[in-house]
Amino acid sequence: MIFVPYFIGSRTRDAARLAPADVVEPALPGGAPQVRLGVLYAELARRVREQPEPRIQVGDCVASLGVLAGLQARGLDPAIVWFDAHGDFNTWETTPSGFLGGMPLAMIAGLGEQTIVDAVELTPLAGARILLVGARDIDSGEDANLEEAGVRQVDVEDLGPHDPPGGPLYLHLDCDVVAIEEMPAVNYPAAGGPGAAAVRQALERVFASGRVVAFSFTGWDPNLPGAEVSEATARALTAGLLYEP
Repeated sequence: MIFVPYFIGSRTRDAARLAPADVVEPALPGGAPQVRLGVLYAELARRVREQPEPRIQVGDCVASLGVLAGLQARGLDPAIVWFDAHGDFNTWETTPSGFLGGMPLAMIAGLGEQTIVDAVELTPLAGARILLVGARDIDSGEDANLEEAGVRQVDVEDLGPHDPPGGPLYLHLDCDVVAIEEMPAVNYPAAGGPGAAAVRQALERVFASGRVVAFSFTGWDPNLPGAEVSEATARALTAGLLYEP
């Protein structure tokens, strides 16, 4: 397993590591978060490029740019199946908060902020190559971005074997897709949502395709209340998929 213990460039996630791992921890420059993240995720891309079927635990969803860039550098052209309570499809024009963690899927599609995209040498994906699963908290304006880009959406429980795009798949899971009762220690909780068992079953349906070439997991915040509950849920969600228990 590869482990990236950073949240938007700050090293705050070490206590959330689920298993022994190759830790990504390059020296980061000062300056804007985009610059720091570009250096961090360029190093992640290098590690991913060197591993067959990599499994990666990360502190934020922006790390997905490094994962996808690493797969592309190895000669793969995967589509994305993205489990998340949020759309992660904001641009600077639509974001209500300015939070970079609400933008990575839009960045991957070639929209909005592109500093990190350029730093990791990522080739953007067409929206039709992205499947968003379980999103229930989407900002005004972000919904229009998703529709215009042609990103398809499906609920966790409804995800079927024919929903993911064709070809190799990069599967990404943000743990906040799980209902807050089972995953309380997240930075941006969203009301409602499926239980962990339903999410696990949906993940297994994607893996059953035999087309998953990489799997990444954005974990919980170990510094928030409910971290023990969240860790137990995360282990049940990812054992045997992200790491060997």
